[in-house]
Amino acid sequence: MWWSRHQGAWDVSDGMARNTASSISAAAGRRWQAIDPLLPAPSVPPGCGARLVVIGAGGRAVAVGACEHWEGAPDSLELSWGAARRFQLTGAISVPDVADALDRLLSLWRDHLARVPGTGGEDTAAVVTWASRDIHAVPALQRHGLVPVEVIAARGAGRHPAGRAADPPPRADCSAGYWEPAAEKAGNGLLIRRAIPADIDVVARLGLEVIRFDAHFGKVIERPGSAAAMRREAARLLAGPKAWTWLAERDDMAVGMVSAERPESAGWIAPMVRAAPVAYLELMYTVPDERGSGIGAELVAALHRDIDAAAAVTLLHYEQVNPLSVPFWSRQGYRPLWTTWEARPARSIR
Repeated sequence: MWWSRHQGAWDVSDGMARNTASSISAAAGRRWQAIDPLLPAPSVPPGCGARLVVIGAGGRAVAVGACEHWEGAPDSLELSWGAARRFQLTGAISVPDVADALDRLLSLWRDHLARVPGTGGEDTAAVVTWASRDIHAVPALQRHGLVPVEVIAARGAGRHPAGRAADPPPRADCSAGYWEPAAEKAGNGLLIRRAIPADIDVVARLGLEVIRFDAHFGKVIERPGSAAAMRREAARLLAGPKAWTWLAERDDMAVGMVSAERPESAGWIAPMVRAAPVAYLELMYTVPDERGSGIGAELVAALHRDIDAAAAVTLLHYEQVNPLSVPFWSRQGYRPLWTTWEARPARSIR
């Protein structure tokens, strides 16, 4: 996915502008740390070159922002996770009156997008990702017609599901990569096992079902190339020994799947959190007839045993209005870190 935007500095030739962006980012970082200790220090990337600076009382800059323009390759999986063209605002605010400063920054960005060709196209989006706990920003985002569509949630290593002191102990044969969950009744045919490269068809099929389900909620789009792109992604996730992908099978039929990226592959999202190393939980799916049976929790518990030995924090995305994701991931120990707000088409921002 597309979350590397918090990396880099405001790379402009004017040294004073660069110093201004740096000081505002430092002040914003101190405020964010008080709100949520997992948030990283904000950094405003180069963007498209448009300088978005809000001037406050006394002629001092109180907010800076940059707009990045992104267009997906026709065969990329990233194209399934949102609009084909995205205009992303990254900003930092140094003053306590976040709502007013952000309102003015969003107005500058709106005026910039009005001058950019193609922002009125149907398959475009204006995107802002803002710290979930920075609630004083919400009124400004809403006033400009932005809608919350997606959450990046975080879980610290060793955090156990709600209402459970610890993950259930694995069976003796877990070292071989499979076990029969203790919570299941004997004879029901359920098996949790680690996926292998030969499972590529199953993982690709269930991964495509994730796209199809999430498409109900407004951000994700199944495209003509989604199936082929998901198959390539499944091959990547299953490569190497002991892939971080687990399958649930009942009577030899796959009924669920969960998959994650190891820290060495999750560098693209690592800057979104202060802790390190970072793992990324990419895909999770349970077939409709099995939802509510506990299979999803069993799969995630298996994956967490892998992750907790290698990462300090795990990140994942879920759709904001998905009625299944919000309660499920909360029970597994995840909580919102960032919220993505969108306006489609991009020029519809007010």
